Amino acid sequence: MAAESRWDRTLASEEITNRTASFAGELHNVTGARLVAEEFLYDLARAAPPAAPEHWDDILLVVTELAANAVQYAPGPFQLRLRRTFDGVHVVMHDTNTTEPAPRPFHPSKGGGGIGWHLIHTLSDQVSVVTGDRGKDIHVFLPW
Repeated sequence: MAAESRWDRTLASEEITNRTASFAGELHNVTGARLVAEEFLYDLARAAPPAAPEHWDDILLVVTELAANAVQYAPGPFQLRLRRTFDGVHVVMHDTNTTEPAPRPFHPSKGGGGIGWHLIHTLSDQVSVVTGDRGKDIHVFLPW
């Protein structure tokens, strides 16, 4: 029996407009979060193509940065939520660290990162952080 392609399935509209995935918080989960986002965008594009091709890549980059930051700075699991809005995509990353992210100086010649939070803000229409007793939610709104 041939295996079915994961791209050849029929989706209910709520599956296209919402996606949630939970991860243990390990390094390989960064790739897993990106793959979940990519599948969400593939399904979304079937129903409503992006207004510009770069929107797809921008969303994947933001999800990758948020997941990498969750793994690096927050102990334990994280959750990714993706939702279609009337004019874009709402990404929510929940992690266990209660500290709000802060921009760090970026020195390309020295390495050591520091560009991710700047990229997220540059590519997004809006970014907000909601902290609580069990961690924080980073809300990012991106065009589609």
